[in-house]
Amino acid sequence: MKRRQFGCAALGAIAASTGLLPRAAGAQGTYPDRTVTLVVSWAPGGSTDFVGRLLAQQMSKELGQTMVVENRAGASGTIGHLYVARARPDGYTLLMGVNSTYAMATHLFPQKGYDDAKSFTPVGRIAETPIFLCVRPQLGVKTVQELVARAKAQPGKMSYASSGAGSSAHLATELFLKMAGIDVLNVTYRGGAPAVQALLAGEVQMAFVDAVTALPLMQSKEAIGIGVSSLQRNPLTPEIPTIAESGLPGFECSSQFALLAPAGTPEPVVQRLHTALVAALKDEGVLQRLRQASNFPTVGSPAEFPAYLAAESAKWGDVIRTRGISAE
Repeated sequence: MKRRQFGCAALGAIAASTGLLPRAAGAQGTYPDRTVTLVVSWAPGGSTDFVGRLLAQQMSKELGQTMVVENRAGASGTIGHLYVARARPDGYTLLMGVNSTYAMATHLFPQKGYDDAKSFTPVGRIAETPIFLCVRPQLGVKTVQELVARAKAQPGKMSYASSGAGSSAHLATELFLKMAGIDVLNVTYRGGAPAVQALLAGEVQMAFVDAVTALPLMQSKEAIGIGVSSLQRNPLTPEIPTIAESGLPGFECSSQFALLAPAGTPEPVVQRLHTALVAALKDEGVLQRLRQASNFPTVGSPAEFPAYLAAESAKWGDVIRTRGISAE
């Protein structure tokens, strides 16, 4: 009996020393010991990709291991979200989440294969970027009030550009139309860049445009920003009023980013990631680059995320239902 026990113990020691026994994922003091992948569920070049790459670069320093960005775009971000939801919950596959997917797309793609509230473990919110309501200079409109008056005088004759069903720009416009009580035709394009080009070419009269794209267009006078979607004025464009103060009190819509991990990720790993996230967003170089692109940190704890997600999802679910929006 003693020889049998000794033999089992010896075999266990050999297996452990050769790595044959599974190691506890993310055991405290060992995570991370290899490259971490940050999945961005949108194509390169947009706001989500910009924030994700900046964050990965700084978090690599904070974690002491390389964090690489992998773009998995498609279906309003749900392809990338599904990939991470199905990944091993060991902290080595993370998601750069954005509210246009985790709070909006969920109401448009009910069979997407995962549950936004149950399939992920929140690490924390990252930042948000406002959206500008832009018009062409040739339209002769310089304020939100003037745009609403023009639309009411010409019901159904004006149009707006959107970058796809369920995108932040699309739902921001639908919320705007709902609150303003106006009828403007939706013209959908395959992405943000074609939508902006349609506005500049005069194919449509208005469009909500992410700050990272809108700021240079406004500086070059190619487009006029008549309102910003945040509740406070953008410090980079303090002369542009908020839409909320332009006759639509309470109007708010922005791209909001969060770092998520697959459900079941060990608590020590989540805390390690959260600590690195907070440190990254305190770095002066990171803060400067974020603010220059009109992204403003909104760091939150993992515990705060579920309540925020529920409120954000309810808000946009109501807009989608009342406006009769579908993914087609």
